[in-house]
Amino acid sequence: MTTTTEARTRSGRLMLNKVPEVTVWFWVIKILCTTVGESFADWINMKLGVGLVNTAWIFTAVFVVVLAVQLRLKRYVPFPYWLTVVVVSVTGTLYTDILTDQLNVPLWISSAVFSVLLAVVFGVWWARERTLSIHSVTTLPRESFYWLAVLVTFALGTATGDWTLELTGWSPGVSVLLPLGLIAAITLLWKFGANPVLSFWLAYILTRPLGANIGDWLASPKVAQNPGDPTGLDLGTFTTSLIFLGLILATVIYLTVTRSDVTETHEATHAAPATSNPRKERTALAGFGLLAVATAGLLVWAHGQPHVGPAPETDTTSAVQMAPGQAVKKFPPAKVAALKTLASTSLQDARSGNAAGAHTAAQKLRDLWDADQDSLQPLDQTGWTSIDAQMDKVLKTFGIDHSNPPMSPAQQEKELNALLTDMG
Repeated sequence: MTTTTEARTRSGRLMLNKVPEVTVWFWVIKILCTTVGESFADWINMKLGVGLVNTAWIFTAVFVVVLAVQLRLKRYVPFPYWLTVVVVSVTGTLYTDILTDQLNVPLWISSAVFSVLLAVVFGVWWARERTLSIHSVTTLPRESFYWLAVLVTFALGTATGDWTLELTGWSPGVSVLLPLGLIAAITLLWKFGANPVLSFWLAYILTRPLGANIGDWLASPKVAQNPGDPTGLDLGTFTTSLIFLGLILATVIYLTVTRSDVTETHEATHAAPATSNPRKERTALAGFGLLAVATAGLLVWAHGQPHVGPAPETDTTSAVQMAPGQAVKKFPPAKVAALKTLASTSLQDARSGNAAGAHTAAQKLRDLWDADQDSLQPLDQTGWTSIDAQMDKVLKTFGIDHSNPPMSPAQQEKELNALLTDMG
């Protein structure tokens, strides 16, 4: 689909169009980028143990740098453009994850907030430039609006995609079908005569949950470790990231050589798009409305169906009672010592009234435990499950990964003491 529309030119440095032509390659590489945004963020945050907030700071800094390079260019160049998309895909994903996992903001609220924010960005962009078409990104202000909109669409797509999974309990493989079907329906409406700009941005948002679900399906284990956990092909987040980064690089090299997605090249070899038909646009707009109603109805129906969700918090306690130190007997002493150090730090801060310090240490404890799961769990499944259950009780007292507010320092001390006892 294309996004042609007439627009007035505001004052500013004119450049060649800074955005690629919307061809099939655009959508292929966009979905590849969104998949990387999901898998690569998970790998750095969870597997490397960097932590969600630290990962977000890192990618925010990287985003600022690559965006500055992109903005300095006078025309579209595939490599810096798609590098910016990859980085912004990770960054937008992390912002939503922070709201959900760190601040315990419900996904429906995140979805609503990002929807309003995107509407504001589009509103200001239109008020100033009188166009939202990516075919007219020829000045610095327009490109700045474009990248801000892209960042928000990634955050919005993450929130709505995760909210859909939360409502339905669908596996990543099944969840791929919803955004894929919606994109297909939008494409048909665009072919019929729907507004190309509206069609483009709707499809653009939906590629985020599509790519994320593909990434989860490829990376998730074949057998769920807990009820409600996603299942997939068990490639892992690192392997998935490498595969898709390789595919992105190959596609970018192809586009660099052929220049087939450069607007000026595409216009020279393709016929101009047909003039819009207001009557068909209004009819297609009604079609978008019906599509939204049908999607909402499907989600309500799926939510009402029996499905396996995450295990209730009251069920997380291990049924196996183990003697102090027994649960970690088969774990490497250095890893156990690192966990005990963080737990002790959190306990000391809780006792001294340093709530912020205790919370920070508990978050680091969670991140380290999650990062070590793949190496510790195979050593002793029973021991790992026992510690994991007590770890969950500790996190709940701080409101980490749980919807409740932080509990009293006394309760935090109680659970931290129990965890330290379990670890010997």
